[in-house]
Amino acid sequence: MTVGNAGARRRQPSLAQLRAFAAVAEHLHFRDAAAAIGMSQPALSGSVSALEEVLGVTLLERTTRKVLLSPAGERLAVRAKAVLDEVGALLEEAEAVRAPFTGVLRLGVIPTVAPYLLPTVLHLVHDRYPHLDLQVHEEQTATLVDGLHSGRLDLLLLAVPLGVPGVVELPLYDEDFVLVTPPGHRLGGREGIPREALKELTLLLLDEGHCLRDQALDICREAGREDAPVTTTAAGLSTLVQLVAGGLGCTLLPRTALTLEAGRSSRLLTASFAGPAPSRRVALAMRTGAARSAEYEELATALRGALRPLPVRVLSAEA
Repeated sequence: MTVGNAGARRRQPSLAQLRAFAAVAEHLHFRDAAAAIGMSQPALSGSVSALEEVLGVTLLERTTRKVLLSPAGERLAVRAKAVLDEVGALLEEAEAVRAPFTGVLRLGVIPTVAPYLLPTVLHLVHDRYPHLDLQVHEEQTATLVDGLHSGRLDLLLLAVPLGVPGVVELPLYDEDFVLVTPPGHRLGGREGIPREALKELTLLLLDEGHCLRDQALDICREAGREDAPVTTTAAGLSTLVQLVAGGLGCTLLPRTALTLEAGRSSRLLTASFAGPAPSRRVALAMRTGAARSAEYEELATALRGALRPLPVRVLSAEA
């Protein structure tokens, strides 16, 4: 008896069909899904219908008001995303092998680092990697880490440690915090102040979600302060220093931010802490096993050299 080869001739889903279905599964809305992947709505709908025909299952439950995933759609959406992620990784690796430091590099940066380090980063990339298409995304830490895991971002520049599985940190530098006070404050302009001085201050902090806020609260706890010293918050450091200049309290700034932010007002004083001063560590972060990991490590090495003129303690790769 002869066995037929019908199975070998079975139609295969296309990447376009999988991409369309994955977009609808994410957005549960045809118009939003079409906009997300740059496809017309009729073409998107046709691709999903074609995928259903190829697979022989119903993926979506369509009503006049909304789109829902069928039970089969729920299961296969996970598979479709995994396939697309693997294809993306394949293309990324091929690009890295073909020509290092070319193509797109999507860099995520936290707001308390971006204004002070990006000039150095951009200058380095422009001079040393002119064929690299650097795309910068400024977001808070949690959103950046999600973007790294999902593949939306390739590399992060942020404060560490993250303590997140699947992420490799490439340390760049440590920097001290300084105290910024309004004019006439008893600590303004002093050097070698003890951390315990924070126990009695009205401290202004950034909003929830900023890692710098959490770091400041940790410093206060280390200084023996048990309450949450938050009376006023701000969305960014520029606003924070203006509140200090207005006499509402004091704040902590990383040294890299001091020249730019404290220079916005003549009504600010600074004070330095006794050693070891409270500090933070800034690093690049990449996915474990990233196809371009060798490039990212080389970029970290180059960036450490470029950062030496800044008021930071540059670290070795093994730090």
